[in-house]
Amino acid sequence: MRTRRGLCYPRLNNMRSEKSVAKRLRDFSGDLTPETCRKRHKKIDYLDNLPDDLVLTILSKLCSSASCPADYGRVLVSCKRLNDLGLRSMVLAKASPKVFAVKACRWSESTHRFFKKCAEAGNVEACYTLGMIRFYCLNARGTGASLLAKAAIKLHAPALYALAVIQFNGSGGSKTDKDLRAGVALCARAAFLGHVDALRELGHCLQDGYGVRQNVTEGRRFLVQANARELAAVLNTAPEALTSSSWLVWNPLPNHRHVNLAGCSNCPLLSDFGCNVPESAPQPANQFLTDWFGGKSPGPGLRLCSHSGCGRPESRRHEFRRCSVCGKVNYCSRACQALDWRTRHKSECTPTERWEDDHDGEGDNVANGNGGGGADEAMDES
Repeated sequence: MRTRRGLCYPRLNNMRSEKSVAKRLRDFSGDLTPETCRKRHKKIDYLDNLPDDLVLTILSKLCSSASCPADYGRVLVSCKRLNDLGLRSMVLAKASPKVFAVKACRWSESTHRFFKKCAEAGNVEACYTLGMIRFYCLNARGTGASLLAKAAIKLHAPALYALAVIQFNGSGGSKTDKDLRAGVALCARAAFLGHVDALRELGHCLQDGYGVRQNVTEGRRFLVQANARELAAVLNTAPEALTSSSWLVWNPLPNHRHVNLAGCSNCPLLSDFGCNVPESAPQPANQFLTDWFGGKSPGPGLRLCSHSGCGRPESRRHEFRRCSVCGKVNYCSRACQALDWRTRHKSECTPTERWEDDHDGEGDNVANGNGGGGADEAMDES
């Protein structure tokens, strides 16, 4: 049958010739089987062709620049090869601090294993965060302190300061386990590395003669350094704050007795609390502690530090010192006391009658400071 455009159906001899050609190709090459046809149409995975060294370098960059735990978690669950290479020590050792900003409600055994792998790989942030979680949340005091010490040996300033607070309070032991000299030494090491809370803590220790010979002038110098570093950090993160002077105003209390180095009675940077700058965001470890306990008592008769950005609980009754003016708040350190006074407690603290102590024979009341409120607010050890 013919049409205007040519033949409508192929001739019989043409069909036979095409079949014979296909048969010859199948006999000589064997490439026309259905399996090989599917392989030809399959997409090429270029990731499989990359060498392991290059993939490890890429994963290290991703892990060190992750802005949250989910950023790196998505990489690990993408494929088996990335999961295997992403858990290598070379990659985990470079994980950024934000990778460990895990919420307390998402804590699980797999998260614990991941933190442990990072700590074993030598990541100081993992050692510090897991050490704080084990020491205060999981009641594993020994392993928690060991991880903090491992990070402190590598000059991790927050770990040094955390160990200093443990030494000041004798956390995990009895009141006789306090080592004030060791606490001051650890604070000095962290202050040398520029840790603001350690600078503030060391300044108050020198002013009060707590664990070290009293030196008011040197203590004031450390407080000024802490306030200057705090102000510089705020200006670096928010340069527009220079145009707003509302948070630069310093309003001293009428009963606050202040003496500064320059003889000026109204200089905000020479006060114990510095400028009224916005409070910095808590570190991931402290935020985890705050979320873990949720403002509830960590145990019978135990209290949390009243500073909202701390989250540390007591490990025994009456471990923390409380305000000797109102007796309603308690703090794990003088740095937390100073920060909480500036942001909240100065508007709530009112003198009250001497409260009845219930120490259970554990210690005496020891007033530190001048008892006038502010950074010189007296605190009682109970």
